[in-house]
Amino acid sequence: MTDWPLPQTYRFNGHSVRYAVRGDGPPLVFVHGTPFSSYVWHRIAPHFITTHRIHYFDLLGYGLSEKIDGDVSLGVQNELLAQLLDHWGLACPDVVAHDFGGATALRAHLLNGKNYRSLTLIDPVALTPWGSPFVQHVRQHEAAFSGLPDYIQRAIVPTYIRGAIKREIPDEELAPYVQPWLGDPGQAAFYRQIAQMDERYTREAEGLYPTIRCPVQILWGEDDQWIPIERGRALQQLIPGAQFHPVPNAGHLVQEDAPEAIVAALLRFLPL
Repeated sequence: MTDWPLPQTYRFNGHSVRYAVRGDGPPLVFVHGTPFSSYVWHRIAPHFITTHRIHYFDLLGYGLSEKIDGDVSLGVQNELLAQLLDHWGLACPDVVAHDFGGATALRAHLLNGKNYRSLTLIDPVALTPWGSPFVQHVRQHEAAFSGLPDYIQRAIVPTYIRGAIKREIPDEELAPYVQPWLGDPGQAAFYRQIAQMDERYTREAEGLYPTIRCPVQILWGEDDQWIPIERGRALQQLIPGAQFHPVPNAGHLVQEDAPEAIVAALLRFLPL
């Protein structure tokens, strides 16, 4: 992904995490979800480089960050985010988070005590139960999936990711989402992160949602096939004062279906 460089490295628990910091202005942090990488922000972040100092990174075990044979669950990703905020010297940034990134940002705020100026959640993993039938199956048979022939992996991953996108996305546009999960160590990393999905990590934070200490807006693709929009409306009810914005003609990966809706929502919502 030469058009989406992450030139800097942070050492987290002895492992390398890749990140980038660009622009100048109030700090704006982007947190991606699974099975994605910071590349999900490639249509969003550039709009804010002239007005904000933007920070984005690949979660441990994802994208260009080290694909370790160890813990890459939600139980460690919030610790990573908390450390990165300290490393960047950010006391109260604006945060934008998608999918697992939503759980990560919520946990860092509520469990690690990190303060945000605002929080934008896009189709977040935030309320139990969650996890598709595919996820449940992989969790029971991780080793079998990790050893699949390469040609089968090359069929599974694009099909899985396409389920998050409503529009018909060409192969060349999908490729940056697929490539990190192919070959060695990508294939094993793909099934490792699925096998480590555990609802207890969201349950640990759910009861604290009424105590969130910043303005919150929630964006949700109306056609999300991974997490139905009703979950977003339920989440809004748990967060005092939260705004809720359904996004028409968008699936779970709103960044690919309706990037302009995210940019417009952020322009309206971010403090001056």
